[in-house]
Amino acid sequence: MGWIFLILAGFCEIAGVAAISKFNEKKTFLHFLYLVAGFILSFSLLSLAMKTISMGTAYAVWTGIGTVGSAIIGILFFGESAGCKRLLFIAMIICATIGLKFIPY
Repeated sequence: MGWIFLILAGFCEIAGVAAISKFNEKKTFLHFLYLVAGFILSFSLLSLAMKTISMGTAYAVWTGIGTVGSAIIGILFFGESAGCKRLLFIAMIICATIGLKFIPY
């Protein structure tokens, strides 16, 4: 169950980061509400995940999901660069994050 909480926490972090970008474009209460809700849910789910997953692994996977997801959202919806080097480093983050799942904790 911890891994499910952790993955959901990562997706909530992505939503929070996307909401930051939207809030910077147009400062509305709704965008601010999405931002706060995304991060509150993210931290709450991360806390639940850390009851069964070690802190180092949980935090690394959580930030990996958030980093990669935010980069992909930036490319798809905010016009950010999708150059080969950027995609290579995103792939490296994915490999490292998956690798953490397979080492004992």
